[in-house]
Amino acid sequence: MNDRKKLESLVKRLLAWYEKNKRALPWRNEPSPYHVWISEIMLQQTRIEAVIPYYERFLQELPDIAALASVSDDRLMKLWEGLGYYSRARNLKKAACTVMEKYDGQLPDTAEELRRLSGIGDYTAGAIASISFGRPEPAVDGNVLRVIMRYLGKTDDIALQATKKETAASLRAVYPSGESAKNLTQAIMELGESVCIPNGQPKCGICPLSAFCSAKAENLTDSIPFKSPKKPRKQEPKTVFLLSCRGNYAICQRPETGLLAKLWEFPNAQGKLSEEEAIRHLSSLDLSPVGITPCGDAVHIFTHIEWHMTGYAAECLYPSERFVWKSAEEILSDYAIPSAFRAYVSCIKKEQKGL
Repeated sequence: MNDRKKLESLVKRLLAWYEKNKRALPWRNEPSPYHVWISEIMLQQTRIEAVIPYYERFLQELPDIAALASVSDDRLMKLWEGLGYYSRARNLKKAACTVMEKYDGQLPDTAEELRRLSGIGDYTAGAIASISFGRPEPAVDGNVLRVIMRYLGKTDDIALQATKKETAASLRAVYPSGESAKNLTQAIMELGESVCIPNGQPKCGICPLSAFCSAKAENLTDSIPFKSPKKPRKQEPKTVFLLSCRGNYAICQRPETGLLAKLWEFPNAQGKLSEEEAIRHLSSLDLSPVGITPCGDAVHIFTHIEWHMTGYAAECLYPSERFVWKSAEEILSDYAIPSAFRAYVSCIKKEQKGL
């Protein structure tokens, strides 16, 4: 059986399987274009279980594209706080503004037009076009690539853009339209998330494609899909300061571009500083620390870099104008602090509760 025939068989089997096995998820209950768009952006690099509370909270405050386009940047970042990859949220707002200006507040219904919006690539465009508008357009992400590579027994490098494009073209040639397009897109995702899983042994015993899967037949599920290794991440030592003065803590805003752009953080310095070095550093900033206390180490892993952090808490005599000084309650409720600083946010939470 050639690849096209095998994919035609996949379509039929997955649609039948999905009808019986689909999970109830908030964005499936009401698959409006806006809801699908928000869910798909949130689900990038993030587990379904982690996304659901963010998704529900986000839609409660920003129920439509008009609300998203008009929300303040600070509030948007606070709603997104903890999800990471904050450029996703910035692109959501930018795209929403474009939709309000050029499309009368309605998302366009073709993948080609959707791809013109900020933050919407081939995968998200395919997901919205097929799930919300019934377009015969695949959405190819890591889950889909894994299913298709194993099913067809292909060893192409899934880290390459060419592999994604070839897979999308092969699927597009057999993709249905209407309700079947909507269901097929979600069925392949569902299979990749819950059955043809990325880590550990795939659950071939309950897979509707098992009898026709080349990787299973040839005992290659451990080696397919093939993905070339990433370059090792750069490790960056950093010293973080929890500076307090008269019940308030120092925070500052990151630059407008680059990693974690425009988010709020605790003052920090490059390198792993000893207590003596930390005191000298604070003194060089015209701060007057009364004393300094270690408050723990932490590691945060980004895509290409790792922060290895050492923390110190220090009480200052005067609130330096270099920083914004806010109470723990204000910081926790109004300012988006990246999850990279989660360990140090926990410190001020404990102090707020008097622990």
